[in-house]
Amino acid sequence: MTALDDLPIRDELRGETPYGAPQLDVPVRLNTNENPYPLPEELVARIAERVGEAARTLNRYPDRDALTLRTELAGYLTRVTGHEMGPREVWAANGSNEVLQQLLQAFGGPGRTALGFEPSYSMHALIARGTGTGWLSGPRTADFRIDVAAAVRTIAERRPEVVFVCSPNNPTGTAVDADTVRALYDAAQAARPERGALVVVDEAYEEFSHGPSLLPLLDGRPTLVISRTMSKAFGAAGLRLGYLAADPAVVDAVQLVRLPYHLSAVTQATALAALEHTDTLLGFVGRLKEERDRLVRELRAAGCTVTDSDANFVQFGLFEEEGGAHAVWEALLERGVLVRDNGVPGWLRVTTGTPAENDAFLDAVRAVMKERRQ
Repeated sequence: MTALDDLPIRDELRGETPYGAPQLDVPVRLNTNENPYPLPEELVARIAERVGEAARTLNRYPDRDALTLRTELAGYLTRVTGHEMGPREVWAANGSNEVLQQLLQAFGGPGRTALGFEPSYSMHALIARGTGTGWLSGPRTADFRIDVAAAVRTIAERRPEVVFVCSPNNPTGTAVDADTVRALYDAAQAARPERGALVVVDEAYEEFSHGPSLLPLLDGRPTLVISRTMSKAFGAAGLRLGYLAADPAVVDAVQLVRLPYHLSAVTQATALAALEHTDTLLGFVGRLKEERDRLVRELRAAGCTVTDSDANFVQFGLFEEEGGAHAVWEALLERGVLVRDNGVPGWLRVTTGTPAENDAFLDAVRAVMKERRQ
């Protein structure tokens, strides 16, 4: 049988493994940052209605530019952030990963580099590699904040064409303040005075944050991009709908590399139905924020070190001995609870679940911590 390394794949892909988290059949799965609440029945019925309407014209290609959907997404952003947006400033694709891929296809590529601040969302580096874009890892402080002074120096020295900022950051949950983004944006433009550099703020978890969106920073910053998703706050991970907000010229740029008719009529119909039920879905977000804060309190009470979180997940540890984090991961799994081992030394990440799921997780953690103390 032919092995992967026997194939004429690109050299930078050799030895790599696909992105993904374990999909195990256990009672409590809290490892992929999904929204644990099923869509309400009235929304399911509305999705069926809209998809049924779309099905009547599936012999035709969908709206190539998804203009109706982009208009509704712009309206949603305007309402929740207070920053006026129009459809020409919004672009949608199959999950925020495709949005990021299109941005790197347009602004990255061979001979160009992207900079991110690790640990962070690992798909930033993987998509960079997949598009032939060089990858640079920028500095963070011991508490997982971006080291602004060191980051500005790195940008000046390495002159990346694309800079990624994740806020709230995955897997740490830490948010990034507006002053930090302003400093990184200014440094990136100064390093590339001829045409500037693209700065992408990944706000996949923004609806769960204590603080405001960074969307208002778009004003006067033509190469700043805000990326978002419907997978988390909208409880629609299976939908695969991501979107960006940016200067209309950036939207024009990603259309140069998008595949023809990339967003199906069924996807567009489902997303439009979900947007009709925004208030209901964001009500679930309020519950999850309360549960997330409870997880932080109870994990600390159990003797864990916990990173302050603005997302729908919590990073906890600190299991400093070699292999300690993975040993705790295995001990929790033995008790029927699946969390995420991201490979950050000493740390694990748990998604906020339903109250019952969180109770089961916390009971398992307390038992494991008691064993460790003994």
